[in-house]
Amino acid sequence: MGNTKPAIRTAGREAATGRRGAVVAALMLAMALAALDSTVVSTAVPQIVGDLGGFSVFSWLFSGYLLAVTVTLPVYGKLSDTFGRKPVLVAGAAVFLLGSLLCAVAWNMAALIAFRIVQGLGGGALQGTVQTLAADLYPLKERPKIQSKLSTVWAVSAVAGPGLGGVLAAYADWRWIFLVNLPIGAAALWLIVRHLHEPKRAPRTPPRVDWAGALAVFACGGVLLTALVQGGVAWAWWSAPSCALFATGFALVGLVVWIERRAAEPIIPGWVWRRRTIAAVNLALGALGLLMVAPTVFLPTYAQSVLGLAPVAAGFVLSVWTLSWPISAALSQHVYRRIGFRDTALLGIGAAALILFAFPFLPYPGSAWQPTLLMLLLGGALGLFQLPLLVGVQSTVGWEERGTTTASVLFCRQTGQTIGAAVFGAVANGVLAARLGGAGDLDSVTRALDDGTVPEATRHAVAAAVHAVYFGAACAAAVAFVVLLSVAPRRFPVLKD
Repeated sequence: MGNTKPAIRTAGREAATGRRGAVVAALMLAMALAALDSTVVSTAVPQIVGDLGGFSVFSWLFSGYLLAVTVTLPVYGKLSDTFGRKPVLVAGAAVFLLGSLLCAVAWNMAALIAFRIVQGLGGGALQGTVQTLAADLYPLKERPKIQSKLSTVWAVSAVAGPGLGGVLAAYADWRWIFLVNLPIGAAALWLIVRHLHEPKRAPRTPPRVDWAGALAVFACGGVLLTALVQGGVAWAWWSAPSCALFATGFALVGLVVWIERRAAEPIIPGWVWRRRTIAAVNLALGALGLLMVAPTVFLPTYAQSVLGLAPVAAGFVLSVWTLSWPISAALSQHVYRRIGFRDTALLGIGAAALILFAFPFLPYPGSAWQPTLLMLLLGGALGLFQLPLLVGVQSTVGWEERGTTTASVLFCRQTGQTIGAAVFGAVANGVLAARLGGAGDLDSVTRALDDGTVPEATRHAVAAAVHAVYFGAACAAAVAFVVLLSVAPRRFPVLKD
């Protein structure tokens, strides 16, 4: 009898560890769904357009999904703090899988775009709640393990997504791109429902949801992000539609502020921006989202048109940063335990600024190993920057605020990417037009690549345009450095686990 209690405690710990392992597996599957869906559709666009038509609006397959994910992040974050992570994640996964099924049976491009937006409404829950649960499951000392696993899943998905989409579109049917989500998502849902047991907490009486604020945030984000995504693409920046959208968006910003100040439980509480640590991390990771646009959007075109690489080789030049990023993120714990979260992030973003600034000094046309080496170094620098900030900011809040905090960080990063795509797209097209005598943009370069004919003058112009974009990305990294140095406290106010 004397050994019974220790044996029971050991069995209980083993059972808890097994449950946590099952939940982590579910989180990794859910993260894979969200990550794959951002890239897997890209290579199947020709088959989709050939089947459904709608070439003039196909970009909304990506924009609609991105908009829905971004604007729902703050809403899901607040809901997970109010009702718990499990119901929000289950509901979000169910909506995502419903959207996937509807996408697979879409009968025209308008329907497919609408169903992609439905997918995005669920994808916001997957992204935000998965990151929040990762912090809930592990104490601070072990948190880098789960975050590095999730970073690896994202990196592998980013590399494998386009290839998987191309294979399914070429050898099966593009509808399978969405159907393969169903068994993966079902497995993740089963593991979550069966193994995730959140501790009971004192109920809020009564739990109140700021639905008016949620609707206002959704409308405001949707209008402003649409203006950024479509400006300079579907219409000119200073055209009537662009000005109307921006004016409406800024008016809705005022409405959001007015509603949130009066709400008992606001969707975007004021403390998110009043606390130095959270505000600094939000701004720094917003700058990260902005600077990431430079390599992800413009480097493949540079590699094909300037270096003369085939599409597969150009993709490899970009993908090498997905190798160094998770490795650096996993090792960052050994740095921030010595010098702190802020100083580790400063080290990473400072190195990233120098690497981005070095890109415009590459020789013309240069060799493929040169940008490849820079991307490998950039991934290592950004891994040292992002993960310490995410782990650090999650560790400064309790359970009841962690969902909102995580969602605000992810929302700022996503918004930064949207702003970066708009700003750097305008910069690149402006440089191209100036170099080519007022004619030409990146779309025309892409079409020339498809034809296999890129004039020498165009190659020089593309090199100058991408160099300008990388210089802008270096400036964004410098802004992040200054924000962390001037706003963030040197030691984050970490709460005890």
